[in-house]
Amino acid sequence: MPMLPPQTVQITCPQCRTKYPTPVFQMLDVGQMPDLKAAFMAGQVNVAVCPKCGTGGMIATPLVYHDPDKQFLFALFPAEVQASPQEQEQFVGAITQMIMQELPPDAPRSYLLNPRRFLTLNSLLDTILEGEGIPKEAMEAQRKRSELLGRLLQVGDDQAALQKLVEEQKAAIDYEFFLTLAAYIDAAQQDGDQASVDHFTALRDQLLLLTGMNMEEDGEVSDADVIAAVDALLAAPTEDVPQLIAEHRPALEYGFFEELTARADAARAAGNTVEAEQFEARRAEILETTEQMDRDAQALFQGAAQTLTTVLEAPELRPALVEHHEELNEAFLLVIAANIEAAERAGNTEAVERLREVERLAVEVVQEALPPEDRLIGQLLQAETPQAATKVLRQHMSMVNTDFVKRLNTLTKEMDDAGRKDVSDRLRQLSREAASILF
Repeated sequence: MPMLPPQTVQITCPQCRTKYPTPVFQMLDVGQMPDLKAAFMAGQVNVAVCPKCGTGGMIATPLVYHDPDKQFLFALFPAEVQASPQEQEQFVGAITQMIMQELPPDAPRSYLLNPRRFLTLNSLLDTILEGEGIPKEAMEAQRKRSELLGRLLQVGDDQAALQKLVEEQKAAIDYEFFLTLAAYIDAAQQDGDQASVDHFTALRDQLLLLTGMNMEEDGEVSDADVIAAVDALLAAPTEDVPQLIAEHRPALEYGFFEELTARADAARAAGNTVEAEQFEARRAEILETTEQMDRDAQALFQGAAQTLTTVLEAPELRPALVEHHEELNEAFLLVIAANIEAAERAGNTEAVERLREVERLAVEVVQEALPPEDRLIGQLLQAETPQAATKVLRQHMSMVNTDFVKRLNTLTKEMDDAGRKDVSDRLRQLSREAASILF
């Protein structure tokens, strides 16, 4: 399943009421686009900055995080979203089923049946860090820098308030903070978001004046740090590059690229053309891959938007969705979510209700296309108590056969291998009950 870029949604600035578009992710598949992991962990995903006054901050939105290598499926529902349990189930269920359909036939799936949910971004990040073996102290420091950046952006054009905040937080506005700000500028440049680039750059210049920091002298990185970073990033496989960038972030400045260029030039001068080309190819490969994925994803979103328009113009929603069931993919759900948010901000209650009905029916149509046994197992695992699961199982006794029991046993083993003892115990109990019904 190709990773999708963020959906562009309309945001209303809380400070000056300017409406402007901004990219919003509601699903991150770091298996398909590993570069997103570092950006997400650094607080650079789902950030909005007003192009008029510069006010900005994190966007509260539902988010599904999928890492197939770690067998992680996490769902974030911030309190500000106020999503009902039913809405949460529909959102997570639809994306989960699409992931299951697109995974390779031999890929593990059992972890997708019981996604872990979070109410706060910090708790989600801490869990990812624990699985990655990254020290929480390092992430907490980065998180504080991102939060401070958000506060500085919220000040907007109020120079007195900005100066006061800088005086209060002067110790925290250090070399590492400016590196974080530089990362935001780079991300905005890559997204082609010139308004954000201008605001971030203007803030950086103001902070340099107010703090008196000399970026060439303060927080100086040693030559050994630069060499270690170059060695690590040149030797790393592609999937490890984002994490290594985060680890060596202070060293990724002019000296780093100068050293990398010098090594490529030295290799070529020594007649080692292959090595020189490997050094030069890494950046070109990343740029080409990203551009191609953006083009593919843009085509997907354009198709999803056209499908939504067709469905909304149809006399009846369900028949139209059934007719276009092959187009009810992740992009379609993201387009619906973006339109719902835009309608809510505009106060268009009628549009919100109709879009939510399309979303609900689309999920139903997608789920109806799944094998019956997978739908039943999902219901059993979502039951609040073992007694409730038993009741659901006995309500579907006609589906209990030897293949169903084998399926439960297979999932039990997968969850045992993944270290998910809580889920494997439930599946094992369900397998015993199914076997007792059968035999």
